[in-house]
Amino acid sequence: MTRQDLPDDEQLTKDGLAVSEPSGRILLIACGALAREILDVKARNGWNHMDLTCLPAILHVHPEKITEAVEEAVKKHRNAYDRIFVVYADCGTGGLLQKACERLGVEMVEGPHCYSFFEGNQAFEARDESEATAFYLTDFLARQFDAFVWKPLGLDRHPQLRDMYFGNYTKLVYQAQTDDPALTKKARECAERMGLEFERRFTGYGDLETTLADWAQRSASSEQ
Repeated sequence: MTRQDLPDDEQLTKDGLAVSEPSGRILLIACGALAREILDVKARNGWNHMDLTCLPAILHVHPEKITEAVEEAVKKHRNAYDRIFVVYADCGTGGLLQKACERLGVEMVEGPHCYSFFEGNQAFEARDESEATAFYLTDFLARQFDAFVWKPLGLDRHPQLRDMYFGNYTKLVYQAQTDDPALTKKARECAERMGLEFERRFTGYGDLETTLADWAQRSASSEQ
């Protein structure tokens, strides 16, 4: 008998005997830009029944590819887990990711993008019109500013294009997930390079943490 001959809820021990796998396993399919934050929240709460697999963060440069990548990941892993959750917001997919998740029977994080759910979707929506001219950084983007902002826009080669790209912005808002002076310094330097005012907001993990907590609690309750 091979592993493929066994039911989905069984595995082989070293002695070749079939035993039941632990039930209630959760898989989070997430954007790679959220990996550090998810792993931190997971560790602090002791959610050992929750696994994480990440899609490349660079997909945010090509949001039209996100939905297909998530669909493929769900189909690949769904037989190995009791529940799968998608740790993306809409993220520029124009509602297509939401429709795909509904079709696949999986839940995703609410909100238009991570800047909203880190701040808290309600708080983000309540901000005034001045936010329309804000450029946002998270901890991830503060670390990876060159790779995900500066170089993709060609500003490493053509710095004279800076004002063309950022001329309609008035400030850079750094949404800090962690209280890290080094990252704050990096974010401030990013604002200076872009010619923008700098504002730091300590958001923590916002709706990301509360959403993960809800998923973990509901999954645990369903197994009791």
